[in-house]
Amino acid sequence: MPKFFLDDQEIIAAEGATILEAARQAGVDIPTICYHEATTANGLCRMCVVDVEGMRVLQPGCIVLAAEGMRVQSRSEKVERARKTILEMLSSSVDLSDSPDIQQMMHEYRAEPERFPDAERREVALKDDNPMYVRDYAKCVLCWRCVQVCADDAQYTYAINFSGRGYDTQIGTFFELPILETSCVLCGQCVGVCPSGALKPKREYLLEQGVSAEQISSLHSGRKQRRAK
Repeated sequence: MPKFFLDDQEIIAAEGATILEAARQAGVDIPTICYHEATTANGLCRMCVVDVEGMRVLQPGCIVLAAEGMRVQSRSEKVERARKTILEMLSSSVDLSDSPDIQQMMHEYRAEPERFPDAERREVALKDDNPMYVRDYAKCVLCWRCVQVCADDAQYTYAINFSGRGYDTQIGTFFELPILETSCVLCGQCVGVCPSGALKPKREYLLEQGVSAEQISSLHSGRKQRRAK
């Protein structure tokens, strides 16, 4: 098992463990957005970057393996500046109002939400096309979690994927079909791993809109009756 130094503390990592996994095992907190224990790590958000001695650029801790003798800094000035900038750029383009964990990170890193006032915010109409959940991609941080659990990491349904390029990248269905016209089985796993409120249970959404629990129950009963016919 490799031994390495994390913030000058000697860590013994499990064989094949990433820096992030070894850090968490040792009780060292490294922030993440796109990482989830149930999905494959892809280093998309770059919040988990660390400063590895001898490497020219910051490394994503979720995919770089811990190695013998490695010296890593997780809270250097360079690392904290990078994380702060990532949060500020994210805040400038995405609605983070339903992302409490990201908001907490912004507070911790003293991120300035208005640092990039001229940035174009992602404006996408809310999609309410199925009885289980709504899709509000104006809040999507493109973490890829929903795509992964819908595909090889869990469900093997492949109902959603990335579409577009660059700033226009977004999550969607093939040919922008409504959810009920795709291979989606309404399992809810995508909703369960979403960190930003972009995917939200229909009941929760309706309650937030002021619909009473009695009205929601009535809506569900009506749907059941229509299906029975």
